[in-house]
Amino acid sequence: MAVNIINDGDRSPRVVLSEPTGSTAEVLLYGGQVVSWKNERREELLFMSSKAVWKPPKSIRGGIPICFPQVANFGALEQHGFARNRLWSIDEDPSPLPPPNNQSMVDLVLKSTEEDLKTWPHRFELRLRVIVGVGKLTLIPRVRNVDSKAFSFSIALHNYFSLSDVSEVRVEGLETLDYFDNLLMRERYTEQADAITFDGDIDRVYLSTPNKIAIIDHERKRTIVLRKEGMVDAVVWNPWDKKSKAIQDLGDEDYKTMLCLDAAAIENPISLKPNQEWKGRQELSIVSSSYFSGQLDPRKVLGLR
Repeated sequence: MAVNIINDGDRSPRVVLSEPTGSTAEVLLYGGQVVSWKNERREELLFMSSKAVWKPPKSIRGGIPICFPQVANFGALEQHGFARNRLWSIDEDPSPLPPPNNQSMVDLVLKSTEEDLKTWPHRFELRLRVIVGVGKLTLIPRVRNVDSKAFSFSIALHNYFSLSDVSEVRVEGLETLDYFDNLLMRERYTEQADAITFDGDIDRVYLSTPNKIAIIDHERKRTIVLRKEGMVDAVVWNPWDKKSKAIQDLGDEDYKTMLCLDAAAIENPISLKPNQEWKGRQELSIVSSSYFSGQLDPRKVLGLR
């Protein structure tokens, strides 16, 4: 399937993907970042900041930025690493992944530059396949060590989801798990609640998480399901009101309609020997749910338990 590349003046070129029933996605070459995912009813499923800066070299707040080779400040590099601030290319040789059927996709690649080697002295190839199917958005990141020595990295797909009202949603699948609380000196705690709900800022790295996590949006009567492979951790983040005002590229009220739930590998960085390759996978889907006031247990519906 031909790749449709659109150039928008001084913005980064973007690839528009669409499948027969009407679902679409847009991917910027700058940062390899998905910035839109719409269902067949043209509803936007990803959040984008009302103050997002679209002109490089600023990273764009919203969509799905890729954090590599470092997540947040878990290391000595710039916040979230440098992959989200680099211009990617169309990957002309995406093998050995099989081609998808009746879906629209693009393969992107980022290769280390001499400038990157000054701050992170490891030669790598980071590939990303983005696939839009009926009601699904799949991202397959791959990292290959093309250096002569081993290296380790962290990675996260920093998913910004669009919600009706964050104070009315709940996240299922992370109960009873340990997490690092980035608001409390990265201390380790155990989740006590039967689901995560939101009434203030949150910034946590949940550890050894299941392959399936769900965000139940009561008002929109739908559930966002995140399925992941190769990334055992999950980040949950919302800055709430006071911190939103301090973030220049985030609107003061934007926190109300967004939640970040990331597939990530943070606690135990991934190690690659020369010529080794790591592959992850994230599949996002939307499930209609009549869950309201406990009438329906979403964990049973989604097979979370």
